[in-house]
Amino acid sequence: QVQLVESGGGLVQPGRSLRLSCSASGFTFSMYVMRWYRQTPGKERELVAHITSTGGSTNYADSVKGRFTISRDNAKNTVYLQMNGLKPEDTAVYYCNARHLIHSSFEYWGQGTQVTVSS
Repeated sequence: QVQLVESGGGLVQPGRSLRLSCSASGFTFSMYVMRWYRQTPGKERELVAHITSTGGSTNYADSVKGRFTISRDNAKNTVYLQMNGLKPEDTAVYYCNARHLIHSSFEYWGQGTQVTVSS
């Protein structure tokens, strides 16, 4: 059974940090490109960060560049999102996404974790 389980969300003050984790099971994690998306009510889901299957390359939305870092540990089947310098506009539900690096129809989503940045 395929599962992506996010954790690490919560309420944090502006300027502080959080680290999200997404633990994968039920598929060959090292064959999947991993992404973090976020969504706020009434808005489309936004791509935040992307990491290749080997972890050799990453990419970020302009809005988080320099503040967020995506990483992965293929031995632990886990992808992370380190979020520093959080701003109120980072408040959203954060979703983990896995897409096969060749067969893009093999795609999975986590259930999401809420991040709220507020004083």
